[in-house]
Amino acid sequence: MAVTLADVAARAGVSSATVSRVLNGNYPVAGSTRERVRRAVAELDYVVNGQARALAAASSDLVGVLVNDVADPFFGLIASALQREIAAGPGRLPGDGKLAVVCNTGGSPEAELTYLTLLERQRAAGVVLTGGAVEDRQHTAAVTARLARLAASGTRIVLCGRPPLPDAGAEITTIAFDNRGGARRLTEHLLSLGHRRIGCVAGPLERSTTRHRLEGHRAALAAYGLAPEVAAGEEFRDLPGRPVVHGGYDRSSGYDGALELLRKDPAVTAIVAANDTAALGVCAALRDRGLSVPGDVSVAGFDDLPFSVDAAPALTTVRIPLQEAGARAGRLVLGRSAPPPGAMATVATELMVRGSTAPPSGSAR
Repeated sequence: MAVTLADVAARAGVSSATVSRVLNGNYPVAGSTRERVRRAVAELDYVVNGQARALAAASSDLVGVLVNDVADPFFGLIASALQREIAAGPGRLPGDGKLAVVCNTGGSPEAELTYLTLLERQRAAGVVLTGGAVEDRQHTAAVTARLARLAASGTRIVLCGRPPLPDAGAEITTIAFDNRGGARRLTEHLLSLGHRRIGCVAGPLERSTTRHRLEGHRAALAAYGLAPEVAAGEEFRDLPGRPVVHGGYDRSSGYDGALELLRKDPAVTAIVAANDTAALGVCAALRDRGLSVPGDVSVAGFDDLPFSVDAAPALTTVRIPLQEAGARAGRLVLGRSAPPPGAMATVATELMVRGSTAPPSGSAR
């Protein structure tokens, strides 16, 4: 027979109303009383009627986590940390958590909007949007409108690894990644080694992450007098000895991008990849062309995904603390942590120098 709210109340020695207040968390209850109720919930293995709670309250026990590509380790690390935090969190009872639903958009703006509409219908308790945003005014306006409706209905909204939305309001919390600073330090590292012909296999042209990393890359080049200053947001164009090609964040895009860079500038001595996965494709293309890494061409990635240190040679990259960021987003979306000042926090990145970069050999190819 199913355990009822009254059974929990009897075990804890309190009223059913007090049990309801503890479970909903929207009324102050003495610490000792709250602990008795939680102990009774655990002992009786009581499961809250989620549908009834959703009808009685403003939201359900569901938290939606939107990712661009669930197979990409970048999103997997964020989503797994989010899910662990949302399910319960350290030191909490299993009944304290909520259900995390990972929504794979496949990078489609239309799918992103569809998921937000479905989560609104489900009265989601929270929504976390991860990764770079599509830079399109119409899409941005549509996303902002949907998130505003969700926030107005009581849903907590967190952007993780995504730039803040203009005019979104203080109800939406942003955890941004320092992609510009990380990319600048990475290119400065290559320049300090003596590289001057640096190619770039960048990500999709319409993604905010791609633009921010290119801005950091070109800022480093400009500081060395190798590129003209370009206004923020202006498209990054090829320069002699510093070609750029765009692709995805996958291995095949890195492979094809490296071959295109070598066609544009056979004398390139270093390649910066969109991320670590693309960097592996770059290394494979160079090997297939009979070139060594870093003897002939240095290669650098971004994100510091778990396989990066085990690549041969180990990959120079920029570390983003993805799991820490995901866990923080989980606490924020559940209201377990106070929002940062101005509802905006920037996660610092760290340059990880490894064996895939070295001074240019100067050999002709």
